[in-house]
Amino acid sequence: MKKIKKHKADIILVSVIAGAGLLLILFLLLATGSGKYAEIRIDGEVTDRLSLSQDTVKSIDNEYGKNTIVIENGEAYIKDADCPDGLCMNMGRISRTGQSVICLPHKLVVEITDGSGNQNKDDVDIIVK
Repeated sequence: MKKIKKHKADIILVSVIAGAGLLLILFLLLATGSGKYAEIRIDGEVTDRLSLSQDTVKSIDNEYGKNTIVIENGEAYIKDADCPDGLCMNMGRISRTGQSVICLPHKLVVEITDGSGNQNKDDVDIIVK
């Protein structure tokens, strides 16, 4: 009889944890809306702002290396890069505000924005003493 009570408690605990996880995922998906633009930054400077509503292929060839950024079906991704590790090509497709794909060797960041201008990069996030 004690084994049955223990088993029921385990099932309840797992159900509560799974439910909390699903609620968290749902909240995160609803809190970040679909983006409108893919901002391309090289060495911290915005070089391009591409609309996610228009399919585009953007080639970047500079002193750091070559990348091909694709906007397709409202999603952005790096299709090709000549960096040594190629991790940026495996980061997947992004479409939600705040998501980014980063190529460290090329100092390249592709970030999804909503175009509201609320993403002021000069604001202080934290002060450390």
